Amino acid sequence: GEVVTESCVEVQEINEEDYLVIIRFTPTVPHCSLATLIGLCLRVKLQRCLPFKHKLEIYISEGTHSTEEDINKQINDKERVAAAMENPNLREIVEQCVLEPD
Repeated sequence: GEVVTESCVEVQEINEEDYLVIIRFTPTVPHCSLATLIGLCLRVKLQRCLPFKHKLEIYISEGTHSTEEDINKQINDKERVAAAMENPNLREIVEQCVLEPD
């Protein structure tokens, strides 16, 4: 199954220069331990790739994960995301995930 599909991405115009990008992804299994990591990778990748000013919200598709509320909070909390990215091991994994293939 696909983790992210096009129908899961929603872009709303906040004003002329600002957009709200909402992404919903489906973890591979309901207790997927990588769900937080997937969310983190999506966030980092999009922040680097989106050419316009945006606010990014990432959620787990409703009903697809046993702790979706906790994970949603975690991947949308700037301080917790920043703290996660300060962890060198985690950071390295995220960097590997978001690398552009040559």
